[in-house]
Amino acid sequence: MTVVRIKEINHLRKFSILLVEKPNGYRTRFFVTILLCVVLDIVSVAQTSQWPRENPPPPLFAPKVEFPDYELRQLNNGLQVVIIESREQPVVNVRLLIRAGTSSDPTDKPGVAALAAQLLDQGTTGRTAQEIAASIDNVGGFLSVGAGADFSFINILVMNDRFNFALELLSDVTRYPAYLSSELDRQRQQMLSGMQVNHEDPEYVANMIFERLIYGSHPYGNPYAGTPESVRRITRMDLQTFHKSHYLPNNAILAIVGDVSSEETFNGIVRALGDWERGDFQVSDPVDPPISRQRLILVDKPGAVQTVVRVGHLALPRSHEDFLALDLAIKIFGGEGGNRLGSLLRTDKSLTYSASAELAGHQFSGSFMAKTETRSSATIEVLRLTVDEISRLKRERVQRAELIDAQAYLAGHFPLTIETPDAIATLVLEALLYGLDLDAIEKYAESINAMTINDIQRAASNYLNPDSLSIVLVGDCSTFADSLAGIGFDDYEIFSMSELDLSDLN
Repeated sequence: MTVVRIKEINHLRKFSILLVEKPNGYRTRFFVTILLCVVLDIVSVAQTSQWPRENPPPPLFAPKVEFPDYELRQLNNGLQVVIIESREQPVVNVRLLIRAGTSSDPTDKPGVAALAAQLLDQGTTGRTAQEIAASIDNVGGFLSVGAGADFSFINILVMNDRFNFALELLSDVTRYPAYLSSELDRQRQQMLSGMQVNHEDPEYVANMIFERLIYGSHPYGNPYAGTPESVRRITRMDLQTFHKSHYLPNNAILAIVGDVSSEETFNGIVRALGDWERGDFQVSDPVDPPISRQRLILVDKPGAVQTVVRVGHLALPRSHEDFLALDLAIKIFGGEGGNRLGSLLRTDKSLTYSASAELAGHQFSGSFMAKTETRSSATIEVLRLTVDEISRLKRERVQRAELIDAQAYLAGHFPLTIETPDAIATLVLEALLYGLDLDAIEKYAESINAMTINDIQRAASNYLNPDSLSIVLVGDCSTFADSLAGIGFDDYEIFSMSELDLSDLN
């Protein structure tokens, strides 16, 4: 409608110019034309100024989530099995989880769990690395291995007619890794090269130091792949000992998700893994992370034009009953469907391209972290605003609109996270690993939408500690260090980017 009127105004303006050139008898109509143009201009401006103030359309109703039925079984050797029939695609995901990850590393050799997992597909007692790669390629499948903080995994994805092959390959790489010295040396060199590159990356360094600050000497505080010094000392015997101690059926969970039938699947599992001998494994007594306290670390990178900012502290383990409420609070603060921090630092202040926050839950603990990057000259303001926003989330109730937006996004996005067998297997195994109710997966959207402002306020008030923040700033310290005292941070430590040693942070 506005466009039409603008065209009308332009037309009338042209017409009025023609009237000026006519004899005096047309002067009255000329002034009428001018008046009409003014009126239409006012109407047009008024309508245009209202448009940006209109609210966006409300979100669509979240689709109903129908999580496929599952069946839990256990082999005589103690292996937990969950079978989920999902017939939307003719594929099967076979995923094995070992309840031992980087947090189970020997205290003097971080990196063993990562190396032990990464070498699983690099040769077994019966196949070379090349033969393993060729066999999975020949069936158009996918094989991946690795380790996280609380677990190690083997993941295989194949077409449904190759299911028995997948089970046989899983059994081989899980139970009979060769850990050849030649493969160990090659993988070790790759890890050391990767570490050298990572230690030049300000974001990687900031994340690594942040984890060490909040977890201290707890295994969660060690770099995932260990340190250059520890990796150089890892031997083939270390890998074999770790494997023998932790890769046991009674310390594992197997998920089969895809176009399979329950009974045939279980029979196949028994044939492939039924003779896997159980063993005794020692569950390490969990070491409590250090008590949260305020600590500010500056990592000097002279000449850097940006500062990487990390702010946060210890949080809740994944199984905690308040984890979901705190997670939703953090989503409103800096996550999907909300992001106060991003709106403030990017939209309102133009201080960054992005800012976010996340809540990570592990078996024994967890962490809350806000993160962003900014130009060096804005470091102090960004840090001040970030800390202020954390404090505001703790002391003030969130707005109803903020909660509704976050709920709508999370509930609406959730169905996309369980579209594939691989995604379903990941969620199921995480639930079993952390002792969560499997039914809670299907009820996730319902649980999110049931959260109230009071729930969010209680979680934020109980578990956010603005006075005990761990803060990491990586950048050119000469541009902002002297100004930290002006915002209340006069106690800090400075380390050189080129000479950083994690042991100095204990």
